[in-house]
Amino acid sequence: MDFDKINLQSFTRKTVKQYLQNMDGHPTENLYEFVICDIEKGLVLEVLNFTNHNLTKASGILGITRTTLRNKIKKHKL
Repeated sequence: MDFDKINLQSFTRKTVKQYLQNMDGHPTENLYEFVICDIEKGLVLEVLNFTNHNLTKASGILGITRTTLRNKIKKHKL
């Protein structure tokens, strides 16, 4: 499990570094919110696909309540 964590962290760092380099000195605002929101949307979508949109299973995998999952689905228009 630690191996996967390292890969995810490494991937995230490389992606953020590349994003910042591509900004080429232009100001970046709310990067934290942008990244967290984008990752959350992708995470929820992939878990929903993995569980064939079974909210009970998906919420269990994500470690959140079904209500919270439904709110995230609505937030991200999934």
